[in-house]
Amino acid sequence: MRQEVPQFIDVEDKIFGPFTFKQFLYLGGGAAASYIALKLLPLIIAIFVIPIVAGLGVSLAFVKINNRPFIVVFQASIQHFTSTRLYLWKKRSIKKEISQSQQEELEIVIPQKILSTNKLKDLAWSLDILDNQK
Repeated sequence: MRQEVPQFIDVEDKIFGPFTFKQFLYLGGGAAASYIALKLLPLIIAIFVIPIVAGLGVSLAFVKINNRPFIVVFQASIQHFTSTRLYLWKKRSIKKEISQSQQEELEIVIPQKILSTNKLKDLAWSLDILDNQK
């Protein structure tokens, strides 16, 4: 029995002429936002706002970066800039100037106990006994 395998499943259907439904919504939303900005804002401010809004609508509809829709990249960039994480490429070592008094404080030597082999065996034996009692 022969089965048909669907092909071109990643291609969206063209519903409104040469545009897909998403492209039509992005372009219509950009046009509507531009019209609202023209009517509500003073002309001097609207001249600067309309190209930004219209450009965003066109970018959302047609631009792909690394074969990913612009909306995915735009959302990731907004999330990156609003997050509180600190992304470091390479860790830098910071050398601070140490004053003479601070250097003397750092040079305090802590005496270390030297364990002989007999003391070390006794310590290991006592630890083994305590572990076996539990």
